[in-house]
Amino acid sequence: MRSHYRLPRRSLFALLFLFTLSTSAMYFIYSAPGIVNEYLFMVQARGIRFRKNMWSIGAQVYEQVVRGAYTNMNGTDYPFDFNVSEPFVQSTTYLPDGFTYLPNQTCPERLPSMKGQMDVNMSEITLQEVQQSLLMNSDIMVGGHWKPVDCTPRWKVAILVPFRNRHEHLPILLRHLIPILQRQRLHFAFYVIEQTGSKPFNRAMLFNVGFLEAMKDLDWDCMIFHDVDHILENDRNYYGCKDMPRHFAVKLDKYSYLLPYTEFFGGVSGLTTDQFQKINGFPNAFWGWGGEDDDLWNRVQYGGYTVTRPEGDIGKYKSIPHHHRGEVQFLGRYNLLRHSKERQNVDGLNNLKYTPQVMRKALYTNITVNLVPDLAPVSDY
Repeated sequence: MRSHYRLPRRSLFALLFLFTLSTSAMYFIYSAPGIVNEYLFMVQARGIRFRKNMWSIGAQVYEQVVRGAYTNMNGTDYPFDFNVSEPFVQSTTYLPDGFTYLPNQTCPERLPSMKGQMDVNMSEITLQEVQQSLLMNSDIMVGGHWKPVDCTPRWKVAILVPFRNRHEHLPILLRHLIPILQRQRLHFAFYVIEQTGSKPFNRAMLFNVGFLEAMKDLDWDCMIFHDVDHILENDRNYYGCKDMPRHFAVKLDKYSYLLPYTEFFGGVSGLTTDQFQKINGFPNAFWGWGGEDDDLWNRVQYGGYTVTRPEGDIGKYKSIPHHHRGEVQFLGRYNLLRHSKERQNVDGLNNLKYTPQVMRKALYTNITVNLVPDLAPVSDY
């Protein structure tokens, strides 16, 4: 008589528990990296804030102890002030309301129309509604090109936005950012570089494609590499090309308005076209979430440049909430980052081949491209 092996019920429950635990771990490590990494950044930011608060409390206690001891010994108040905070003081004033300039004069960089901190409206809106609103009282040209007529623009700036399945985010960004750039009196255009196909999202390669396509339209002075879900809160965060390379998105709300780490270069950054060409653009080998902005930071450093950032609260941004699963995580990014310097001359603008579909829309130029690794073969290094 044939005997059958029966798995004990307790062992079966244990196997089911281990299977559930392992699949959940794989999901959060590989398939939902945005949730994991954003949580880690938030924890890190709150740790930084906690340390700052403890330092401030300690400094105040120390001040009271010193003042009390001095008063008891001398019968008078302590004569010196304690500087426990470092308030930001605006180094350059903005032009007063009513300031006039002529069409043949270069547009000022600190205009009276730039008021500073703004209310941010992140409510959802359709692209058609944004178009109707912005085109009603504006002379935006097809493809999203605009330049002032009351002065000569100081800078020509291309805004590059990598894109895939963020249709609820793009109208919010355009509604908010286009009027700000108009108040800053910049000559600008928007390029939305949309990835199709089934491969993981490649933010860096999309930026390279956008740069090459934008330069076919105009000899831009600089490029702003702008995530679609980042909304700036201060219109004095000037998108001109003066202080490049520049990291604009210094303080993001979901990171408690603190910089996660010194080399953080993500969200919104900018380089002049000459700088971007010199460092050979972004790396093309980062498929999925993470690493490409750290590699760009390395390239900027190897190029001999110093990154600047807005002062005080000027670099504050809000992040539009996501309604979908994040991009898959690129698990090989740390190995690539260890070889940033060796790869810089063989992976970037100079090894990229692609076939774009370009469509001029009312508020932006849409560049659609199907990305695969074969488009950017890397030679040995």
